Amino acid sequence: MKLSRHHLAALAAFVIWGFFPIPLRWLAGYASGQILLFRVLISLLLLLLLLLHAVARRATVRAAWAKWRAAPRPERRQVVLWTLLGGVLLTANWLLFIYVVNQVSVQAGSFAYLICPILTALLGFVVLGEKLRPNQWLAIGLSALSCTLLGSGGGRALVLSLVVAFTYAAYLISQRRLQGYDRLVLLTVQLTLAALLIVPLAGRLGAQPLAGLHDARLLAVAALLSVAFTVVPLFLNLYALNALPSGTVGIFMYINPLLSFLLAFLYFGERATGMQLTAYGLIFLSIGLYNFRPARPQLPGPVGGVGEPPTALS
Repeated sequence: MKLSRHHLAALAAFVIWGFFPIPLRWLAGYASGQILLFRVLISLLLLLLLLLHAVARRATVRAAWAKWRAAPRPERRQVVLWTLLGGVLLTANWLLFIYVVNQVSVQAGSFAYLICPILTALLGFVVLGEKLRPNQWLAIGLSALSCTLLGSGGGRALVLSLVVAFTYAAYLISQRRLQGYDRLVLLTVQLTLAALLIVPLAGRLGAQPLAGLHDARLLAVAALLSVAFTVVPLFLNLYALNALPSGTVGIFMYINPLLSFLLAFLYFGERATGMQLTAYGLIFLSIGLYNFRPARPQLPGPVGGVGEPPTALS
């Protein structure tokens, strides 16, 4: 397969996200809520500046607003509901992931995003009625067995990993209810909601907004997390999705947790028991099984062509 600039954009996005634990660990001494607050605020500021000052983006914002205003009232209510839910789920996911990486282990955070696509498929079946192939059901079973093995050695890290995976999988499912609306506009609205949610709860989350504004280290690393590890890979990912099937981009998604796993062992010096390694091996097996699709017989087209090739992911 020839790699286009869109393939390279997707690759770059998930490679960047794979190294996310490194700068995040620089703030391990800070409360997770404090890190979340400034990541959300700085990311939101950047997105607002881009939406308000980029001519093409202003047109996109106006188009999204016009589409929503022209929709029937039940659809408008649904859009508001799923956007609100998405904002809450994304906020919870970011907060929990920061906590897991900094206070539990990089392995636990990596495991969450390895299992996330399979959990998303299961939620898609339950919530959206999407069909699953037999090999995908087998992959879900192997993932459940992997979780059982991990849970037998101590359940706290596993529970946190599953909650991180569930919040992001549920976020992805909620966004499927918002087809036809620009993702960047929706994300900006959701981060605005996240800021409105976090600021009143700052004290309970361990965040100190005023003190943080005078902390040069916190502001510098939070800015790095917001620019280099949030907005830039987000744009690369959206650029890739403009030309590539979502299934192709989904395959690249596994680069993120795989790189994080390597960092956990090779950079952060974490260890894994034999039981944990067996569980991770089952997860890798389930990923390959889930993405396997038997080759279909090629059907002749009307002028001697071939049938449409299958996509990598459902």
